[in-house]
Amino acid sequence: MWAYTVGFTVLPHVGGFLGWFINRKEIPVWYEKLKKPSWCPSRKIFPVAWTVLYTGMGYASYLIWNDLGGCSSKALIPLGLYGAQLALNWAWPPFFFGAQNMKMALIDILCLDGLAIGTVCSWYRINKIAALLMVPYLGWLAMATCLTIRIWKDNPEQKPGKSE
Repeated sequence: MWAYTVGFTVLPHVGGFLGWFINRKEIPVWYEKLKKPSWCPSRKIFPVAWTVLYTGMGYASYLIWNDLGGCSSKALIPLGLYGAQLALNWAWPPFFFGAQNMKMALIDILCLDGLAIGTVCSWYRINKIAALLMVPYLGWLAMATCLTIRIWKDNPEQKPGKSE
C-alpha cells in the first residue's frame, strides 16, 4: 500500500518539475525584468513553497482515493476536480513564463482557484484532514492570483513587432 501513498504524493511534483525545467531559462531573463510589487516573494521561496504544497496536496489526494476505495464511481467528482485543478496548476508556468502571455496565465489561475476551492469543498465531507492539507495551497493560490493580477496590470503586454 505504501507504493500508492508515494505515487499519489509524488505525482504533483512531476508537473511542477517539468514546468520549471521547460521554463527555467525564461525566469532569470524575462521574469526579472518585470515590474513586481514589493510584497512579491523572493525567487528562492518558490521551490520550497511548491515542494511543501505539492507534497501536502499529493498526500491529501491519496487519502481521498483510499477513503473512497480507489477508482470508484464515488471518487469520480472529488478526484476529477483535483485532476482538473492540477492540470491548470501545471499549465500556468507555460502560459506565464513560456508564452509570456500574462492574460492567459490570469485566466488559467482564476479557473484554477475555482477548481481548487471546489476540490477542498468536495473533500471536506470525505476526509477533513485531506481538506485541511489543501488549505495552505489555497492561501498560496490567493497570493499567486493577486501577484498575477498585479504583474499583468503593471506590465502591459507588448504587441508583436514593437519594442520598448
